[in-house]
Amino acid sequence: MNTEGKGCLYIIATPIGNLEDISARALKVLSEVPALACEDTRVTRKLLSRYEIPRPKNMFSYHEHNEERSAKGIVALLEAGEDVGLCSNAGMPCLSDPGYRVVAEAVGAGLPLEVIPGPNAAAAALVLSGLPTSSYTFLGFPPRKPGPRRRFFQEEAERPHTLIFHESPFRLGAALRDALSILGDRRVALAVELTKLHQKVERGWLSSLADEYSEKTIRGEVTVVIAGNKPKFLRLAGNPEEEPDSPISNR
Repeated sequence: MNTEGKGCLYIIATPIGNLEDISARALKVLSEVPALACEDTRVTRKLLSRYEIPRPKNMFSYHEHNEERSAKGIVALLEAGEDVGLCSNAGMPCLSDPGYRVVAEAVGAGLPLEVIPGPNAAAAALVLSGLPTSSYTFLGFPPRKPGPRRRFFQEEAERPHTLIFHESPFRLGAALRDALSILGDRRVALAVELTKLHQKVERGWLSSLADEYSEKTIRGEVTVVIAGNKPKFLRLAGNPEEEPDSPISNR
C-alpha cells in the first residue's frame, strides 16, 4: 500500500451501531494494515472478531488522553514506511472523535492519507429529521456549562442553515431548553441510538421536546437536528396558526 517509501494513513469509518454497515473497502484495509490505531482497542477487537479479521501485529490506542504522544508514534511509523489504520469506536475519526491531531501532523509532514468513507451519525440524523438538507452546520458537542452553551447557540441564532449536534442523554433536556431560549421555538428532531435495535427518531417543536426531556431520561447516544432561522420552521409566540402537530416518532 505504501508509496515512495512512506506509509499511508488510512482513516477508516466504522459502524455507528449496526455492524453490518461496515464497507467492503474498510474490511479490506482492516485486514491488510500492519498497524492499527484505535480509540478503544476492545471495541475494535469486537469488530475484527465479527468479520474474522486477524488482529494486526501492531494494535494500539489513540484517544483524547494520549493524542499528542500517539500521533508522534504514528507519524514515526509512516515515516518508516509502515501503513497505519486509524479508527474510532463508531463513525468517522476526527468528527467528534479523536483523529484531528494525527491527520494534521501527517498532512504537515507531507505523508499520504486515504479516507475510507462510511457511517456517520450526523448525516443519518439529518436525512431522518425531515428538515432541509441543502445547507447545514455540524456543531459537534455543545459545552457542558450553561453559559458557554448559550453562547454556543447564540453564534448560530441568525443563520438559516439546519443545525446538527451530538449530546449526552444526561444533558439533553438542558441543551434543548437553552436552544429554545436562544433560537426560539423551531422544528427539531432527536435521533437516538441510530442504526441500533432501539433506534428512535422523534420530531416536533423545541418547546414541546424541551419540556418532555426536562423530566424524561433516555439511554443511548443522541443526535439533535434543529431547523435554521427560517419563518417556515419557526413558531412565533401567540400565533395560533403555528400550533405544532403532535411529535412523530419513527421506530
